[in-house]
Amino acid sequence: MTRKKALIVGPAALLVLALAGAAIAYLMLSGDELRYKTQNALRKALPTTAAAELHSRGVQLTSPLKCKDLPGWTKSKLRASCTGTTTDRQDVQVLGSGEEKSGKAYYTILVGGRPVVQNAPCLGADCRHEDG
Repeated sequence: MTRKKALIVGPAALLVLALAGAAIAYLMLSGDELRYKTQNALRKALPTTAAAELHSRGVQLTSPLKCKDLPGWTKSKLRASCTGTTTDRQDVQVLGSGEEKSGKAYYTILVGGRPVVQNAPCLGADCRHEDG
């Protein structure tokens, strides 16, 4: 190998190795992970995070949301819902779901039958945590 080829091939090989290492690190660290890893954790967190989200949108509740497990939930597919009433007597329904395999969560809030939040990845303070 000539000196000229070595000066070209050496840095190119280092660049390829560096890019491959960066790609591997990105794939390993970028995997989404559920904030609430169990059905119980999701059900317990949902009333607080949903109320905070509604409050940030100017919607006041008459009392804390009441939550329950939705039929069909499993250890890897979390499903919960909450209900309540606003101070202006509109029904509130909150739906929360998460899938362990994808690491994705989705939340929807209906007030008076209309979506206020639709398929959001987080609610309330959980969203501020993701921004930081």
